[in-house]
Amino acid sequence: MTDATKGPEGPNPEENSVVLDAKGLRAMAHPVRVQLVGLLRKYGPSTATRLAERLGVNSGTASYHLRQLGAAGLVEEDAERGNARERWWRSVHQMTELNDRELADREPEATLAFLQSVATTYTMRTQQTLNELQTMPRAWRDTFDMSDRALRLTPEEAGALRRELRAVVSRYRRDTPEAAASAPEGAERVGVITQILPEPDAPAASPLPSGTQEEEGNPTS
Repeated sequence: MTDATKGPEGPNPEENSVVLDAKGLRAMAHPVRVQLVGLLRKYGPSTATRLAERLGVNSGTASYHLRQLGAAGLVEEDAERGNARERWWRSVHQMTELNDRELADREPEATLAFLQSVATTYTMRTQQTLNELQTMPRAWRDTFDMSDRALRLTPEEAGALRRELRAVVSRYRRDTPEAAASAPEGAERVGVITQILPEPDAPAASPLPSGTQEEEGNPTS
């Protein structure tokens, strides 16, 4: 998670992002750690106890995983807030990137575990929004979208699509503490999750019988 997480695709590190090495990849190959990093990026510095309450785990578990993330350089203690009774933690970066194909090949199990943890976190974020959708202001309910399109592309076309989607998203204001302070009235945090899911074994659609028209329904998933 994210706050943003990128899959293997070649070097293109963004500002304030961490490119995972083998140690970082193994450290992030756990769903609780992915969620901990995401919470620190979203809400700012916090303690193991407070983070544990958000995740529904005990504080000892949260503290252990924070130490593992700290050892990998993904989070660090916030000395300005900490004291003898409690340790505060903060995220070192705002984005996580996995863009070393050779590393993914060398660490297939850790790569899969990391990506599965990210996918689980995305599912949880989607479900949280669905649970809160009916109580949102109408203006925000009208912005909600959860859709899919089936395309038939070459690998080169899929890569171009990925780059174009990223370029579109990058034109909009990032959610950072600085951006939040200067954002216009009414601006709220919006999560944009993009997925390109290759299905190499999917057969081509059979042609429709003559005189038959295919209806395109509204995407809902």
